[in-house]
Amino acid sequence: MVPFAGWEMPVQFAGILPEHRSVREAVGVFDISHMGQLFVEGEGAGEWLDSMLTNNLATLGDGEGQYSLMLNDRGGVIDDLIVYRVSQNRFFLVVNASMRDADIAWLGEHLSSGVDLIDSSAHFAAVAVQGPKALAVYEALHNELGLPPLPARNGIAMDRNDTTLVCRTGYTGEDGYEIFFPATDAESFYNPLLEAVTDAGGQPCGLGARDSLRLEMGYPLNGSDLSPELTPLQSGLGFFCKLDAAPFIGREVLVDQKENGLPTRLAAIRIVGKSPPPRPHYPILAAGQEVGELCSGVLSPTLGQGIGMAYLPTPLWKVGTELEIEIRGRRFPAHVVKKPFAKG
Repeated sequence: MVPFAGWEMPVQFAGILPEHRSVREAVGVFDISHMGQLFVEGEGAGEWLDSMLTNNLATLGDGEGQYSLMLNDRGGVIDDLIVYRVSQNRFFLVVNASMRDADIAWLGEHLSSGVDLIDSSAHFAAVAVQGPKALAVYEALHNELGLPPLPARNGIAMDRNDTTLVCRTGYTGEDGYEIFFPATDAESFYNPLLEAVTDAGGQPCGLGARDSLRLEMGYPLNGSDLSPELTPLQSGLGFFCKLDAAPFIGREVLVDQKENGLPTRLAAIRIVGKSPPPRPHYPILAAGQEVGELCSGVLSPTLGQGIGMAYLPTPLWKVGTELEIEIRGRRFPAHVVKKPFAKG
């Protein structure tokens, strides 16, 4: 157990390797109660959120969701999040635990008249169930737990009493879902869920496996790969920035970068051959000169090789560029590759 954003969080149960493989081959369950849950409600809630987030909420129907980013005035990333349209004037946001207070402060500072921002984080406990057998677990449990029908990919469903939500998004590259339920009922939800996961050949998983799973897919982590000093274009997340839709805070900076080029860009780096595990802040060299440092790094359980991500100057971030990673005073050959590192 380790402290994380004010919570005590499990790094591992059986071990990072078996937990990682469980999600890739069967199913795993993660406690994600630390994440923040916000509702945005009121007339014009969607239009206001579109002025705060980079994606285009106008494309969503009821019960649909999308990945988006919240930027500061400099175009830097405050947080990356998932936003779901519950109904025309009601939206559900799942935000990073470490940024919840900052998100609420930023949104509150810009809140539009007639729109309410409600922090429901204390109400919910939550789990993420991920892996090829995740849907079988849901089928075995949804009647017992009174869950709504499983939504479509990137969708959301709620029960009649508006206290339990099921989302289908994920952060591992596998199919799965997230269940948000009253914190007061946490044990009565979690215990049968864990039993069903175990019966399906799975197990509980901690932060270690969550990190290795997301990094194999090339998914960024806020605070490591995303920063208030770097734009989503530099992070390779331009697809989620709809510059031709409703204007949003930070848009002008992104437009300028698109027209004039990026100073750096987040690159996926794979070590050639065997090496010790790469870690954040390890130096990266090109032609013997230090050109950056790892933002994220791990020994991929699927590939058996070190992988990581780092911001590199033009043109070093291009696929095929040869690099070296310095690990404990030794240099190991590496090269820039396309994401994902491994298929989910």
